Amino acid sequence: MAEAFPTFEVVPAVDMQDGEVVQLVQGERGTEKRYGDPVAAAERWINEGADTLHLVDLDGAFEGERQNADAVEAVVDAVDVPVQLGGGIRTAADAIDLLERGVERVILGTAAVENPDIVREISDAHPGSVMVSLDAKDGEVVVSGWTEGTGLDPAAAAARYEELGAGAILFTDVDVEGQLEGIQTAVTQRVVDAVTIPVVASGGVASLSDVRALKEAGAAAVVVGTALYEDAFTLQAAQDAVSED
Repeated sequence: MAEAFPTFEVVPAVDMQDGEVVQLVQGERGTEKRYGDPVAAAERWINEGADTLHLVDLDGAFEGERQNADAVEAVVDAVDVPVQLGGGIRTAADAIDLLERGVERVILGTAAVENPDIVREISDAHPGSVMVSLDAKDGEVVVSGWTEGTGLDPAAAAARYEELGAGAILFTDVDVEGQLEGIQTAVTQRVVDAVTIPVVASGGVASLSDVRALKEAGAAAVVVGTALYEDAFTLQAAQDAVSED
């Protein structure tokens, strides 16, 4: 498997609820704004230059089992760039099935916290394919759609999952997620410093300076949702802001 994110990437988010693209504020149901068909959104971002897509089954994240499988499959079938998928993936068998169907990386959050060995089991079958999602609220890893605290420190947890074979870490700062008010880089920096595998940052990106700051903090990529859908900046502008001149 090719190395994830050999150069810094801006990765558009395609978050799905009830078969539609939505964006939530701080991950809370009822705050969603809808943006239409997932395949249309995916194709838009690829046409604008995306090298990777970030898919999330939000219903799956809340309910504990995948709910938007048809929409996900439609996107995977329609695009020719790597796709990383999270939300409701709770078993190694489900993850391996998705990888064999064309998903590049599976994102495990709650499942990895509840059963860390699942990371090793999937990684043994598909090395480098597991991205462990660490979502932090008030400095603590939270799970189950950001509703339950775990007592885990995100940097310590990231190091543990690297030892178990994770190919990358997805770090989401829930405190700033979906609010378009900017980011906090300190906690992301701590996670980056704790591991040697790529750390993909997510949450709160509102400006091109936020994108640049996360690259400077050592992130390998940044996932952007609301800012792109609300036209705070274009994908091309974000890519240009961090291009290697």
